[in-house]
Amino acid sequence: MTDVRIGSRSLVSTFSNALLRGLGRAWVLIVSLVIALSLVRLGQLVYFWPSGYQAPYTDVAMVALQGLRFDLKVSAIAGFLLLLILPWVSGRIARYIAAAVAFGYIMTSLINLHYFGFYKTPIDPMVFGLVEDDTAAVLTTIWHDFPVVLTLVLGIVLTVGTVAGHRWLIRRMKPDTVLRTKPLALKLTVIVVALFALLLAGKGTLRAMALQRQHLTVTTSQFLNDMVPNGVIALKYAWDSRGLSQDLQNPLAGLKSMGFDSPRVAAAALGLPHDSEAAVKAALTAHELLTSSTKKNLIFFLMESWSAEPLLYQSPRFDVMGRMASTMDKACHFSNFDSAQGGTHPALEAILFSTPITPLTLGNVGRKPIPWSVPLVIRQAGYQTLFVTSGRAGWRDINRVFKVQGFDEIVDANTLKETYPEAQLGIWGVWDGYLFKYLKQRLAAQPANKPLFVFVLSSTNHPPYDLPPDYQRVPRDMALWGGETSSDTLLLNLDTYHYATDLLGGFVQDIQKGPQYDHTIVAATGDHNVRSFGVYADSRRRYLMHQVPFVIWGKNLSCGNQQSLPASHRDMFSTLLPLVGVTGPYVNTGRNLLHTLPDTPDPINAPRALFFPGEARNAQGVWQLGNKDSFSCSSAHPSAGDCHFSAQDDLQERARYGLLDWNVRSALKN
Repeated sequence: MTDVRIGSRSLVSTFSNALLRGLGRAWVLIVSLVIALSLVRLGQLVYFWPSGYQAPYTDVAMVALQGLRFDLKVSAIAGFLLLLILPWVSGRIARYIAAAVAFGYIMTSLINLHYFGFYKTPIDPMVFGLVEDDTAAVLTTIWHDFPVVLTLVLGIVLTVGTVAGHRWLIRRMKPDTVLRTKPLALKLTVIVVALFALLLAGKGTLRAMALQRQHLTVTTSQFLNDMVPNGVIALKYAWDSRGLSQDLQNPLAGLKSMGFDSPRVAAAALGLPHDSEAAVKAALTAHELLTSSTKKNLIFFLMESWSAEPLLYQSPRFDVMGRMASTMDKACHFSNFDSAQGGTHPALEAILFSTPITPLTLGNVGRKPIPWSVPLVIRQAGYQTLFVTSGRAGWRDINRVFKVQGFDEIVDANTLKETYPEAQLGIWGVWDGYLFKYLKQRLAAQPANKPLFVFVLSSTNHPPYDLPPDYQRVPRDMALWGGETSSDTLLLNLDTYHYATDLLGGFVQDIQKGPQYDHTIVAATGDHNVRSFGVYADSRRRYLMHQVPFVIWGKNLSCGNQQSLPASHRDMFSTLLPLVGVTGPYVNTGRNLLHTLPDTPDPINAPRALFFPGEARNAQGVWQLGNKDSFSCSSAHPSAGDCHFSAQDDLQERARYGLLDWNVRSALKN
């Protein structure tokens, strides 16, 4: 009996020593990781801090503290998971494990740093485009446009420093031998305390609610808030969002994320019929009666990276418009206008399929017609539908998906190369010049009795900002540029911007001079803003974050009173389809921008912009949906009045988002 007791005690002592060793090693690793991640965050703040930008020291301190909490959270989770290994391996193996984890965490945060520089946001679901896009083209662009080697070297240097700090802590704390000769009761007490502390660190707080996504907002400056997440936590939240967007089985998922238990409750917030779900569905596709059934050609351009800010500084000495400048006196230019998404394919899906969920059409959903798809509705109205791009239509299966969704024909870089043998294929496709050349010829050959809808996607105004060898760059007085100047690709970007915009202007001029002018509407917008024009840290410039132009050209247009009011991509086809005489089951994603807006509009027509990843904007400022603490006063036309968060505006924008999400999930869940 005595031998059994001694054996049991020895076993408990051995196990407690191993667990104590593992916990000690885990905590040494956690401290090392926290220091490394905090250094990366500090470097990110310094690297992206805009010239002249000022922020209260208290705000910067809050960002540093909150970031430290998230660093502790992800490091503690790693330490907890490694308790399966660390107690049982040699010290040498433990150091190798620590080095591998440190390198992974550091490189993820450095990638997050560059991701912010490009997209002006921490890592989000668009990061998965690396495998969904043309991966070779994306990697080529990354190699060309980012300091890949320098980043790897920096990652290695930081890892070496972290490992050195880790070894120093190991020598000081001696986790493999500490308390080994102490009484078992003391060792067990230390184990319980260390394990409890590890669990609390992984939770990130002593409170009931664990540290979550909403806790990334600690100031009214979105720039500073974007510095809070490290790369690991940003990637984790991106993965969560990706999972939600890919699982359509729960039709209420989006509504509930916006704070609504049912579509009827959300519809009531917008003043829509809500007696039943069927009534809500009907309201989403109920349209105004058209005064004329005359069909017009609709040529719609989604211009790659066509930001709004350069147009603010247009002048003869700072020309970014080229031939488009002379067409603007006969156009309706909506100058306070936001994109729906921050990437090209997400914007395409948002515009064509009225969806805040993306990617939507990469899987089975894209293989069957979506009833409210814009090209499908237009084709059902008697149009010939055509998708034209200077890029490659194999990108994200556009060549297959878009034919199913209502386009009669897909024309891409390969088609243009076949039509114009002199065209050279680059990273993303052929030069946009061939695209516009094709459009002019195709429109001239279109039968008069068959209206035409063309959706055009340009590609040249995209990193690495290459231009045709014979293109003559336009000199500009950069003293007239009123934006940020920190990007090393600013000048190159302005050149490709001018190239694409000038081509668009030349096309519009040809339409205005030709026989098609009486029965053709041309519209253009950008897919998203670009990194070259700044990070918009100053709250006064925050409204420019997602701004792109939206311009409509047509004979005898009446532009109404909304050209300077907040609007966004969701409003485009609610404006264009009535203008060209199209009815059908398209979704009322937004308002008709050509209507005269009363002084007190109803909720559906209120002048606001919605960025589908979760941000809204009104005439006063910008905020994250459902987060009043994120509100920042920022306006294209600031008033002298009080600027404050509007709970009513937020409620209605959450309701609109939730209903659009529900419409997609409830119809396509099977």
